[in-house]
Amino acid sequence: MPLNFPTGFFWGASTSAHQVEGNLCNNWTEWERSAKRKQFLHDQGHIDKHGYENFLSDVACDHYTRYKEDFALAKELGHMAHRFSIEWSRIEPEEGVFNEFELEHYKDVIKTLRQHGMEPFVTLYHWPIPLWLDKQGGWKHKKSVGYFNRYVEKVVSYLKDDVTFWITLNEPTIISALSHQQGIWPPEEKNILSYLRVKRRLIATHKVAYQTIKTINHKSQVGIAHNMQFIEPANHKPLNLILSKLANWWSNTFFLNQIKPHQDFIGVNHYFHHRINGSLFTPDNENKKTSDLGWELYPEAMYHVLMIAKRYNKPIYITENGLADRTDEKRPWFLVESLKQVHRAIQDGADVRGYLHWSFMDNFEWAEGFWPRFGLVEIDYETLERKPRPSAYLYREIIRKNGIDTSSPRPFS
Repeated sequence: MPLNFPTGFFWGASTSAHQVEGNLCNNWTEWERSAKRKQFLHDQGHIDKHGYENFLSDVACDHYTRYKEDFALAKELGHMAHRFSIEWSRIEPEEGVFNEFELEHYKDVIKTLRQHGMEPFVTLYHWPIPLWLDKQGGWKHKKSVGYFNRYVEKVVSYLKDDVTFWITLNEPTIISALSHQQGIWPPEEKNILSYLRVKRRLIATHKVAYQTIKTINHKSQVGIAHNMQFIEPANHKPLNLILSKLANWWSNTFFLNQIKPHQDFIGVNHYFHHRINGSLFTPDNENKKTSDLGWELYPEAMYHVLMIAKRYNKPIYITENGLADRTDEKRPWFLVESLKQVHRAIQDGADVRGYLHWSFMDNFEWAEGFWPRFGLVEIDYETLERKPRPSAYLYREIIRKNGIDTSSPRPFS
């Protein structure tokens, strides 16, 4: 029995500038080459295992110069939408100085997508910041909200007639926690007050940017890409019930509650399932199947996070969902099973209007570097050759049929 998706459903994939474009200069590229970072990688044995170059984004996938061929390939693979990010450090390399050449570059990126019949979902902030802002304290600086809004105003004014869907911030809860609470991403700070300050500042940043975008073009659809995790108690012990409710509030709903009047849609990024059994920090998962990064593969979690998003009565776009799988052995299964859960959520009233797989191509995976392979398209980092994986062709058939044929052991095989 086929599981059909709504007419007009957006199918596609996502990328981010720092992970695929190459040749950037921002706070992440500076951190990657810092002596402290290199010493940490050496001490942990990561350089011996993967090589130092694995942890330097450098040319990445060279998508900045190859975007035309990449989008032609995406079109060949049936994609109808594509999410990408604009790199703030390219647009405003010096404080208050805007690069018209780079604005025109991104204008052509969008033009190319539209020529291939793909709807652009444009992310304005996907984690790196310009060096000039980093030197002022980054998101801790009291003027950072205004600085970002100035950048947003410039970009949106330039591209306003070409873009419908704007994503102001990518996973603000993750970047604030990993950079300022856990201290494993730049600026490697472990300070609870800084963490709370940055999280609050990102809430304000989105609200101000939302108003700016809507003022420039009231027809724009504006949201965030929010990391949503399925958090559940391992049993009915009172402590686990309480901890689960607390974790769900802080991780999933707090940020959305704060910006509720300032979002036209919810972008859902989903990767994680956490079973809580006495601890907020050590999940008690079964881990029957895991990705190359050791993340549990639990497709049913997708249904539950979508039902949380449903409560806000907004259109929902899945802006990231995928796994690190070098051999592509688990991706076909995971893709189909996850989409079954998306369909289930739609049947139960969730207004899901699109699915953008993470990611279109292999890319630079932040602190882990190049070795995790998330792409529908494989990248040979020696030659930069692009090669679609079998899962990319399976996905193409799902897109072509706008649904999943559950009568076949392996859909469309």
